[in-house]
Amino acid sequence: MKFIKNKLRNVAVAAGISLLSSVAMAETELTMYYPVAVGGALTKTVDKMVAGFMSENPDIKVNAIYAGNYNDARVKALAAMKSGQPAQLSVMFSIDIFELLELDAIVAFDDVVKSDEEKAWLKSFYPSLMENGVTNDKTYGIPFQRSTIVMYYNKDAFKEAGLDPEKPPATWDELRDVSKKLTKSDGSQWGLMIPSTGYPYWMFSALAMQNDQVLMDGSGVETYFDNPNVVEALSFWRDLGTKHKVMPEGTIEWGTLRQNFLEGKTAMMWHSTGNLTTVKKNAKFDFGVAMLPAGKRRGTPTGGGNFYIFKSASAEERAASLKLIRYMTDPERSASWSVATGYMGISPDSYETDTLKNYVKEFPPAAVARDQLEFATAEFSTFQAGRIRKGLDDAIQAALIGTKSPEDALGEAQKAANRVLKAYK
Repeated sequence: MKFIKNKLRNVAVAAGISLLSSVAMAETELTMYYPVAVGGALTKTVDKMVAGFMSENPDIKVNAIYAGNYNDARVKALAAMKSGQPAQLSVMFSIDIFELLELDAIVAFDDVVKSDEEKAWLKSFYPSLMENGVTNDKTYGIPFQRSTIVMYYNKDAFKEAGLDPEKPPATWDELRDVSKKLTKSDGSQWGLMIPSTGYPYWMFSALAMQNDQVLMDGSGVETYFDNPNVVEALSFWRDLGTKHKVMPEGTIEWGTLRQNFLEGKTAMMWHSTGNLTTVKKNAKFDFGVAMLPAGKRRGTPTGGGNFYIFKSASAEERAASLKLIRYMTDPERSASWSVATGYMGISPDSYETDTLKNYVKEFPPAAVARDQLEFATAEFSTFQAGRIRKGLDDAIQAALIGTKSPEDALGEAQKAANRVLKAYK
């Protein structure tokens, strides 16, 4: 009998130890979707960051799922939400904010942060990068892989054309004139390529702002497509191909433009700073990076992805998500991310790290996107953003391929936007 009692006591103790061990090892499990918009091995970089977080936080398990491009990430995250197996957080387009709010899908970070330190963290990012993440005085998106549009140019091609490789065009007039000198008559090299598929509205936002007009207000309910300065900007873009013959007529593919630049098929390209590291690693020629040229002023939209926390996440999951997001946006990790990818550091503190100080000293083009923030505005974003952007993209492409005049195309897009947005005013 004594033996049985001892045996039962030992079993009970073992069971208690097992239960305590189970509690100690209990995990908060997070699913995070993230996109890759510029290609390259960015998934490995994200996976490495997530692995580092989990090694420091063994009580949190993160399933980081590469979801395709930005549109794919939004579709998959929302589909998961509807299926009853939602992600807790995601990196999605910074411009998805109004759609996510309309769906009541995301929570404000103001409602998740608790300590003074966390509240200070919310205000640590570049203000221009926060424009797409803040509405009604609440923060819904935190910058992560953020960019501006920059101009890449082939310094060797400049030298060959008798141009100063240290003086890229700084105005629209210079852009046109330099592009003419860089365009070869045999068609082997264009002076300039600006992509008009993938994200045509993004490139056009830059041109419009350079002509001193934004495409929308900050409320998500007003657009200005038919403003004379906007029409003039689209006419300038079209004329680069049809009138000045310095880039191909019609549309230019987003997805193949970087390769065209690397292969010398264009001497200059406008593209995301998120391409910087890949261009640096693969260019067989000396290249430079410059701010976009000015029309009436300089201008570029910001771009890229923000972190969002979904409202369906439990309080525990929200706290764990916040911890992960703070980890991945830490100045030192933001600096390392910038070096690895070409995306900019997202806070002034990231550029005070030795990592980015040394990198910028060694490779000055790494500072161009940051310096251009002085002239940046929010990326185009409205309610019913998919429909509105589709109308604008179609108008841009119709003007570029010549089926409609810039004035007619943008006028129709504005009327369509007015009809859609009327319900939100």
